[in-house]
Amino acid sequence: MIHGAFSGGWVFDGWRTLFERRGYEVHTPTLRHHQPDAGTLCELGRTSVRDYAEDLAGLLDRLGDWPILIGHSLGGLLAQMLAARRRLGALILLAPSAPWGMLPSTPFEFVSAQTLFMDGMFWRKPLVPRRWIAAANALDLVPENERARIFARLVPESGLATFEVLHWMFDSGRATYVDPRAVTCPTLCLAGARDRVNPPATVRRVARRYGGRARFEELPGHSHWLVGEPGWEKIAAGSLTWLDRILDRSERTKNRA
Repeated sequence: MIHGAFSGGWVFDGWRTLFERRGYEVHTPTLRHHQPDAGTLCELGRTSVRDYAEDLAGLLDRLGDWPILIGHSLGGLLAQMLAARRRLGALILLAPSAPWGMLPSTPFEFVSAQTLFMDGMFWRKPLVPRRWIAAANALDLVPENERARIFARLVPESGLATFEVLHWMFDSGRATYVDPRAVTCPTLCLAGARDRVNPPATVRRVARRYGGRARFEELPGHSHWLVGEPGWEKIAAGSLTWLDRILDRSERTKNRA
């Protein structure tokens, strides 16, 4: 289970419990330099999405064949990148960021990306989480007391990785490119109907990249924080039900989530 920007493996604590109760072996790694350690901030600012992907690929190599990947937001993009590199049992994308080559679907996506330039050469430094941005766009449906607890655990994010995701048209190295033909596993793409960060229109287009292998679902009453906003348990349970339908039950406990 791969977390998104500014966060850590802890965002999947609830999901991990539910999946482990169903017999899955679950791993919730924290991306490079996403521990609350100020000593790594300079290195974080220069960290690429490719670095994140390489670290995760190393973990998958140790787990063996046919793992299941679940990714949220930036983690959903990383999951797509990994799915193009190896055989997976299944792929679940929760409000995933789009890969290289996909234009924004909404004015909000375009404008929010451009405002990053107000920080100057943001791609050379870590980006600090801002409470009002998180509250308005990612944690907007999370109760106030829980929102404060989550924000207290957020950490800075790589400016370079953010540039590679949101400004891919200027990235000649195409760091976030995913060959859709190489993603051959069954894929479930979920989007909150009220999500402005990665809205349903964008996630629907992500699903279309993978043709009949992908299923898209829009979740009424949900926003971006599908891993923990009210009703996340139903989303996790629905994901388990989908896995039941596509995986051989006799092999389920051998898979890695």
